[in-house]
Amino acid sequence: MLILRGLLLSCLMFATAFIASAQVEINGKSAVGRWKTVDDETGKPKSVVEIYLENGKYTGKIVELFRAPDEDQDPVCKKCEDHRQGQKVKGMIIIRNMNKKSDKYADGDILDPKKGEIYDLTMWLENENTLKVRGWWGWVYRTQTWTRQN
Repeated sequence: MLILRGLLLSCLMFATAFIASAQVEINGKSAVGRWKTVDDETGKPKSVVEIYLENGKYTGKIVELFRAPDEDQDPVCKKCEDHRQGQKVKGMIIIRNMNKKSDKYADGDILDPKKGEIYDLTMWLENENTLKVRGWWGWVYRTQTWTRQN
């Protein structure tokens, strides 16, 4: 019983710390703006995503791509399986239907144009210039850190 109580207390403390650290606004700044993304496999800058409010939902589109000279400078989404199949990646909406909750942005999804896969999405501000972006499917998730662009 004592072990179970300790485990329960640890879980509660972790959940409280997560909720306390997750925020939708810090110093008057929200997720609205331009964010530099980094490829979590290579560690290199990948793109700039602009997040904006449209019809009461937060949406994000790719506004800039960082490509190596030997890469296609204006790629299209070849692996997308929805209406974005064949669309240019630059200008593509990759974040859809996000709602502002008390401590995070949730209920939407994010597209990985490289893989053509769509994931459920949760986002929160770690500080006014750092956005945590967590795409997940079931119990599997990946969290990226995006930095605000001025």
